[in-house]
Amino acid sequence: MLGERHLHRPGYHEVLTSLTWLAAHTERIGLATAGIVAPFHHPVVLAETLAHLDVLSGGRVTAGFVLGYRPEEFALYGVEPSERVARFEECLTLVTRLWTGEEVSHRGRFTTLEGAFLSPRPAQDPRPRLWNGGRVPAALERTARMCDGWTTSFNETDADLPGKIAEYRSHPRGAGTLGHEVIVCREGYAAPTSQAARRALEGPLRGLYDAYTGWKRTSPDAARYAQGWDDITARGVVGSPGECAERLAHYGAMGADGVVLRVQPPGMPQADALRAIETFGAEVLSG
Repeated sequence: MLGERHLHRPGYHEVLTSLTWLAAHTERIGLATAGIVAPFHHPVVLAETLAHLDVLSGGRVTAGFVLGYRPEEFALYGVEPSERVARFEECLTLVTRLWTGEEVSHRGRFTTLEGAFLSPRPAQDPRPRLWNGGRVPAALERTARMCDGWTTSFNETDADLPGKIAEYRSHPRGAGTLGHEVIVCREGYAAPTSQAARRALEGPLRGLYDAYTGWKRTSPDAARYAQGWDDITARGVVGSPGECAERLAHYGAMGADGVVLRVQPPGMPQADALRAIETFGAEVLSG
C-alpha cells in the first residue's frame, strides 16, 4: 500500500510507477493506494493508468483516494483547495464509469469528454475496489455513496473508532458500490519484547510525526501528532508477538475487515523493518 505526497524534502516515490514496478516483481500480494490525491489528477489518465496496472498485475489493484490537505501541493498542481470536494467527486464518478465499460460523454465543471472509453478495461470484474480516507461526517457519507471501503486515519483513537465505523456503515450505499469495508490503518511493529519494539520504532516514528505536525498545521487533528509514545501505542499494533496479536483481535472485534500497518517510517533501517515483517508473519499471524 502506497500513498501520494509532493514537495517532500527527504523524497517520496511516485505512487503509480512504484506500484507498476512492484507488480512486475511480485505474484500474489495485493497492490493498493491510500491514497491518491484525486483532485490533482485528470480522471481519464488516472482511470487508464490504474486499469493497465490491474491488467499487468493480474487483477491485484485496490485504488484508494483522499482529498488532500497540504496548501503547498494544491498550489503545485494549480488546484484551488475550495474545489477539492467537487473535483474528487467528478474524478471518481468518471473513473468508475470508464472502468465498468461505459463510453462516456460528459460536460462537467472540470472535465469534458466525448465518447471516451478504456481498452483494455481492468482485469477485475466488475472493476477494482475503491477506498476513501477521511474522518469527518461528510467524508464518511461520501465514502459510503461513492466507494467500497473506508480507510481510517492512523491517528484515529480506539475510543472514537467504534462510533466512526457505525456512522460510516449507517449511510446508504451508492448504486454500484461493492461493499462497506472498513480498513483500520495503524502504526505497527512486532519484536521479541515491547521494549525492543520501542527501541526500533520510536525514533523514526517521532521524526515522521514531527513532520506531520507541520504538514497538518491547517488540519483540526494536527495536535494528535504531538502526542507521546503511550498515546501512539494506545492506537497502534506495537509490541511483543502476543501483544500485537491481541491488538489485531481487538480491531477485528471492533468491526474492522482489515488492518494496514505502517511498519517502516522514514529513517528506519531496512533490516529493522524486515525483522518486524518476519515476526508478524511467523509469530503473530500464524499463532
